Amino acid sequence: MSGVPRTGCAETMDALREELQRAAEGPSAEGLPTLPADRDRPVGDRPVEEPPSADDEVSESERILADRERTLGPDHPDTLLARTNVGGACQQAGHPDRAVRLFEQILADGERVLGPDHPDTLTFRNNLAGGHEAAGDPARAIPLYEDALTGRERVLGPDDLRTLQCRDNLARAHELTDAPAQAIPLHERTLTDRERTLGPGHPYTLLSRGNLAYTHHTAGNGEMGAQLFAHTLTDSERHLGPDHPATRHVRQLLTHVRSA
Repeated sequence: MSGVPRTGCAETMDALREELQRAAEGPSAEGLPTLPADRDRPVGDRPVEEPPSADDEVSESERILADRERTLGPDHPDTLLARTNVGGACQQAGHPDRAVRLFEQILADGERVLGPDHPDTLTFRNNLAGGHEAAGDPARAIPLYEDALTGRERVLGPDDLRTLQCRDNLARAHELTDAPAQAIPLHERTLTDRERTLGPGHPYTLLSRGNLAYTHHTAGNGEMGAQLFAHTLTDSERHLGPDHPATRHVRQLLTHVRSA
């Protein structure tokens, strides 16, 4: 695992990433498909239901997988996706080693059943990389992200949202291995592509500029980091609003970088 200490700045950056991801998945984000509405979200005066625990999510995903294996067979694409959901649930529940084992099996099954260049197989490879990263081994994640990125660029195209996300993941893994010089050009390209395809105010574009700013900061390029965070703040205030949680996080990061 990377030896980078967790600082207040790093924690704020993590919070910014979460808020911008949430904003990108919301119905107001232009240029992206919206996710299905959460069936447990309260409407009007409906009481708020307790969300299931992480271990309950694992049990439910295992039940669905067993049903798919029984009705569709172990190699059906829907069964593979259900097995992927079990791995993701295990990762969220804090069982990274089990998640990695599942993701390894899913990738092998995907390559055998669907072929190495199928979009789902490329997703399985990306997920295995993410599993290693979550397990504290970003160095093992890097070659998997690189392979997934190459495949997505070839199969899906350089502007596909999944391609851009994979490049983002690769850059993040380089950051976690104390290699900001490797991460910076990846963030630069992703920022350029997202500005062109999504526009300057899209949450994913704001995320890319924030990532680039933070990586410059960690690389010792404080002035560049401050300039990029200032640009991100201006765009976030304009497109998300001055009181949006993401805007507040960018403001905190800018203050930190300027005072460093």
